[in-house]
Amino acid sequence: MLQWLAAAEHELLLFAAIWFAVFALDEMLVDLAWLRLRFSGGLRTERLLAPAQAELRGMAAVLVPAWQEAGVIGDMVRHSFQSWPQRNLRIYVGCYRNDEATLAALVASGGDHRLRVVLHDCDGPTTKADCLNRLYRAICEDERRSRQQVRALILHDAEDMVHPSALTLMDRELDRVDFVQLPVRPEPQAASRWVAGHYCDEFAEAHARDMVVRDRIGAALPAAGVGCAFSRRAIDRIIAQRGSVDPFAADCLTEDYECGLLVNQTGGRSTFLRVRDESGGLIATREFFPATIAASVRQKTRWIHGIAFQGWDRLGWRVGPGDLWMRLRDRRGPLVALVLTVAYLMLLLWPMMLVLEAAGLVERVPSSPLLRGLLVFNLASLLWRLAMRAMHSGREYGWTEGARALVRFPVGNVIAIMATQRALVAYVRVLSGQRLRWEHTVHRVHVVTACGGEDHSGAALPSAA
Repeated sequence: MLQWLAAAEHELLLFAAIWFAVFALDEMLVDLAWLRLRFSGGLRTERLLAPAQAELRGMAAVLVPAWQEAGVIGDMVRHSFQSWPQRNLRIYVGCYRNDEATLAALVASGGDHRLRVVLHDCDGPTTKADCLNRLYRAICEDERRSRQQVRALILHDAEDMVHPSALTLMDRELDRVDFVQLPVRPEPQAASRWVAGHYCDEFAEAHARDMVVRDRIGAALPAAGVGCAFSRRAIDRIIAQRGSVDPFAADCLTEDYECGLLVNQTGGRSTFLRVRDESGGLIATREFFPATIAASVRQKTRWIHGIAFQGWDRLGWRVGPGDLWMRLRDRRGPLVALVLTVAYLMLLLWPMMLVLEAAGLVERVPSSPLLRGLLVFNLASLLWRLAMRAMHSGREYGWTEGARALVRFPVGNVIAIMATQRALVAYVRVLSGQRLRWEHTVHRVHVVTACGGEDHSGAALPSAA
């Protein structure tokens, strides 16, 4: 029995080593593309020279779905209107009839005439996409009444802190493209350096490297659901593609991701923009991400379920080489979680096998040259990956956070493993006919309230308690 355990250890080690090498090669290809852009001058960050709050070329509608967001929605609306004084702006907030606290917070938010509160005609929560579709129908009704069509549909969440220049930038870019995505910048939280902090590391790398490379190779860009704008013509094409009256799929947990990809699939153009304002601050959407393991697992369960499992079903694989590569990267999450689970199991098994071997109770299976070579390659690639992660976090948040990124790396892995297990269970439950559930993340503190001001310089804000 113990010898069988030794054989199982060897096979699991080989399995993990092979897949880690595959993932490492994939990441290195992205790194090489990013480094080539960097050293060829292709990553020069543009400065926005136009006035930060210039008047818009047409009507812009911001869609904000809200369920149990009483703690943040008032601050979000007030700050957005202060940052964006343009006359051609409307913010549509979708609420549910059984969420009186959120409605009360909106009533107390200041009464700006550009605010539209849209009451859903059923109890919440449904899904985020369903709430967005209700907002879209309200926009269409306003268009019919005013006889003025909306030029841009912009997605934001109730916890977002917008940048004053973001609206002008997105409005400008929609002259040449159909979809614009700006970076997302999670804010550090003193009370959650490790859980909330690992989002800082992941987004710093994803929105300074992955999305940039994706944009430059011409692959379709996923929408992050915040800080992104769709042209009206892109929305019309998506509706035609769906054969529906609604742009968002109500049975999809990552409707924003899907709509971003559908822009290219329906013949539109997309762009990801890393632009700085006149003071050098990154024009990005800032927000607090989940600060507890339970909340983070719930959020990432929704992402994995929607992108990896539903994305496979709903969007398929019939795309060009660049898009195929990126969709493989998007949907590899469950496989990565499986390999990570095996790797952490090996960490527990390895010392036990050493003790058994020293006691003469088991004979270890000899390592082949292939396995030894894979282990050396994987160790080198891990050190490189950690260095890249720390570099991106350090550039965005300061080198103290860059150093923390090295220690936070396993935190993200453990959360991914837990979220994948829950996502698989949820996916099987939906396949068996049960109702799709929106596992909403509750937000209690807005960035503006936590920082006590409106710093857009890009420096780390005082953290939420």
